[in-house]
Amino acid sequence: MVAVPLGRVAGRRVTVLAYPGMSAFELGIVTEVFGLPRPELDVAWYDLAICAEGAEPVRLLGGATLSTANGLDVFSSGHTVIVPGVGDVHGDVSPELVGALRHAHGRGARVVSICSGAFALAAAGLLDGRRAATHWRYADLLARRYPQVRVDADVLYVDDGDVLSSAGSAAGLDLCVHLVRQDHGPTVANAVARRLVIPPHRDGGQAQFIEAPVAGDIDDDRIVRSMAWAMAHLDRPITVAALAGQAHMSTRTYLRHFKRSSGTSPVRWLIGQRIQASLPLLETTTASVDEIAAATGFESPVTYRHHFARAMRTSPSAYRRAFRSAGAAQGG
Repeated sequence: MVAVPLGRVAGRRVTVLAYPGMSAFELGIVTEVFGLPRPELDVAWYDLAICAEGAEPVRLLGGATLSTANGLDVFSSGHTVIVPGVGDVHGDVSPELVGALRHAHGRGARVVSICSGAFALAAAGLLDGRRAATHWRYADLLARRYPQVRVDADVLYVDDGDVLSSAGSAAGLDLCVHLVRQDHGPTVANAVARRLVIPPHRDGGQAQFIEAPVAGDIDDDRIVRSMAWAMAHLDRPITVAALAGQAHMSTRTYLRHFKRSSGTSPVRWLIGQRIQASLPLLETTTASVDEIAAATGFESPVTYRHHFARAMRTSPSAYRRAFRSAGAAQGG
């Protein structure tokens, strides 16, 4: 008899491990996505349990402490088991935690790491022979300490089925929303993303350094004004000269100020915005790829497919099949 993976069944219990020296934000990533009740979504939500290795209070950064009655026995009982980090990337993971992770995985749980949490999964042998993500600053160390792990330093997260890993803390949000998308489909995941005020979907294969800044990150009002105009006219051809005109600058001056303010070029930023705008169309409409390419302002379907593949590491059609299947599986 084949065991049903626990992360795919109803009544999803999510367990997350608090560890000494962690920041409240690391824990907040998981609690924000899986712990907050969301009655407005009208779906059975998750049951979150915060756990710790020992009975003593866990010291967090800034002098706070956290107390929980949930130990490693509860931690390993989850349908989705999350390690948001480790206290020392150079140190050894305790045999008790290694045992708990192996027990959870052996039961069919979905085991997840965020940032340096990959070191715990690697110590348990769960990443051997697998591709895995961690924060770029830890990637070389993870590869040296655990040579059987195929470390990818460039991506936001890696979904390897029953074992998933992400880059730095903010990428953990992307991975958590990805899990919601798997479990409940794109409509529910997009609603959660809106509540979090984050992009509705960033594919795991997207680079850790994203050249697609949003207007709220820019301190030059002229550049912001041109970005807002572009977002309102994505379905039309947009030239750098037109953007410069919206900012009341010469093209040469605009290019210099855009690069200084955003760290990228107007063309690369615009391509990123067009791709992001195409995602909900792929997920929720029956429009053809050619129609979506035109609706989001790409010169041709060929150009759209090219840029989509570079940014998302997949094709528009494969993306649609994956997330349509996820929605259908959940009845959405």
